[in-house]
Amino acid sequence: MRVVALRQFGGPEVLEVLEMPRPAAGPGEVLVRVQAATVNPTDLALRAGFRRPSLPPPYIPGMELSGVVAELGAGVEGMGIDDEVMAIVSPMRPAGGAQAEFVPVPVASLAPVPRGTPLVEAATLPMNGLTVRRALDLLGLRPGATLAVTGAAGAVGGYAIELGKLLGLRIAADAAPADEELVRSLGADIVVPRGPEMADALRQAMPDGVDAVLDAALLGQAVLPAIRDGGQIAAVRPYQGDTERGIAVRQVMVTDYIANRQALAELGAMAAAGELTLRVAATFPPEQAAEAHRRLQAGGVRGRLVIVF
Repeated sequence: MRVVALRQFGGPEVLEVLEMPRPAAGPGEVLVRVQAATVNPTDLALRAGFRRPSLPPPYIPGMELSGVVAELGAGVEGMGIDDEVMAIVSPMRPAGGAQAEFVPVPVASLAPVPRGTPLVEAATLPMNGLTVRRALDLLGLRPGATLAVTGAAGAVGGYAIELGKLLGLRIAADAAPADEELVRSLGADIVVPRGPEMADALRQAMPDGVDAVLDAALLGQAVLPAIRDGGQIAAVRPYQGDTERGIAVRQVMVTDYIANRQALAELGAMAAAGELTLRVAATFPPEQAAEAHRRLQAGGVRGRLVIVF
């Protein structure tokens, strides 16, 4: 089978397509014939060596995929060959990540693709959707509370707006001028300019401060002035520095929900109902994985870049 892999850490040029043996589904696993796998910032971190598996190379990137069931492992019930599924996996495990033609996935980490949802679009939901679901569960905000979303035009930010609205939250979001219409269409109640003045703009719009921030743009301490005393910030990367005024930091690790099949299935149902917007920015064959990395690294991608096998 073909896989996108790296045998050494470095720039996008280290990515290559290798031929590797097709794996088998172990007990409690499903072997997925992958149609689509996304490229996320975590893949850039793996490629550059900021995340290093404790295994010898080659390493297969990718944390989310969609495809069809090719093989059922022992003890797997309730699904059949050729069923369409989407899944989240860890590239740090011995079997590697999502960017391969065949990927073994524990049953707890996959869910059916709702009827009518294209597989390429379905691949964009598991990792980013579960990241936001975990963040909102950690924040535990009640209906009517205010949530600010940084990086609102991105994949995580977009899901944060839509899932937050479904919970009855009032959403404030940042946007560049070119993205303001998009962010409003996703459901943001208040839109402020992105950048270093975002916190001041939020305070002007909400003088009492917001109850919480979901920090998809990794602003960290710079966004604290926008949060009320005793509020919260959900950090999707390790938070750096101190906090202030009793503001609690909620560290979001999507791996905490990597085996939350129910949450993934619920996200799929929301997407099928039109409550979540699945956005594909561009597709690439495996041989152009390096180009996908360059494009993501350059910034400004709206939606997800997807490798199609």
